[in-house]
Amino acid sequence: MVGKLYGIGVGPGDPKLLTLKAVEVLQECDVIAIPAKDTDRCVAYQIAFAAVPEIADKEILHVDMPMTKKKDVLEKSHDEGAKLVRHTLDQGHTIGFLTLGDPTVYSTYLYIHERVKAAGYETEIVSGIASPLAAAALLNTGLVEMDEQLHIIPATYGMEDVLALSGTKVLMKVGKKIKMIKERLQKSDQQVFLVENCGMASQRILEGVDQLPEDAGYYTIVVLKERK
Repeated sequence: MVGKLYGIGVGPGDPKLLTLKAVEVLQECDVIAIPAKDTDRCVAYQIAFAAVPEIADKEILHVDMPMTKKKDVLEKSHDEGAKLVRHTLDQGHTIGFLTLGDPTVYSTYLYIHERVKAAGYETEIVSGIASPLAAAALLNTGLVEMDEQLHIIPATYGMEDVLALSGTKVLMKVGKKIKMIKERLQKSDQQVFLVENCGMASQRILEGVDQLPEDAGYYTIVVLKERK
């Protein structure tokens, strides 16, 4: 009997934000798949482990997902990862593949999901709380109201014309782009919020353009809201 693949969103950082369904699937699946070479360096695994410690007794499937924009390297890693997952499913194991935030929002898991699904295997996505939503909750504010628009933008792929967009802008994974973002926002009359490492022990929340740090980490979100 062939197994089933679950893509499990573990939320942005706080283990308490795992959904009841995510916890249930983690407890029931045979194998835990992670997008890393070891569990110690996998943030998604550490979050899941804090909520469901018994996953430490399960088999771990390491699916290496390199941090690069080189299409050929990515294609190769995604193909190899999907092949590894299919091989495990063929042995009858149910796999819970961990991913930060929600699997449907800029998730590396989706590349594996699409390949495995296309090959005819049973797949299911278990929603997780996406970091923009968790960040807004930490800021104790809403993202949009009435007819306002919401734009979620991966800062690593460019910032052209972003400030001209109406409504609320959420810049994800700003990291190395923070200096450029800060320069562009100096003359902007928008509310500026920064949430770094949302829900983690190293969490940092700042407000105002002048407060944007030069050393923002990879898991940093900048929220831009129009003043009312």
